[in-house]
Amino acid sequence: MTGLTTGISLAAIVALWCATADAQEKDQGQNFPPQQIATGAEIFARNCSPCHGPRMQDPESAFDLRKFPPGEHDRFVRSVTNGKNQMPPWGDLLKGDDIEALWAYVTMGEKK
Repeated sequence: MTGLTTGISLAAIVALWCATADAQEKDQGQNFPPQQIATGAEIFARNCSPCHGPRMQDPESAFDLRKFPPGEHDRFVRSVTNGKNQMPPWGDLLKGDDIEALWAYVTMGEKK
């Protein structure tokens, strides 16, 4: 009976781990269309790179967006829309689709 209980427990742990890994993969934007990421890269280059560095490399004094937690989409949207610390608000210039494209780029692009 102990072997059966251990086997069931291990199966439950593996199932939970797989579900967690799948959720994390979705949070990290594995389903972003390539065009959305490319659009985000263009918006980033035009508006964000002066502070966050070209292609998210070598930010001067701004947050290193390569380290932005992929599970914090709402925080990202609030920060871009309303501004944060030294970052100005972009909500008047960038609309929802633009911010989502930026999110796709920050989540998936230039992680090297």
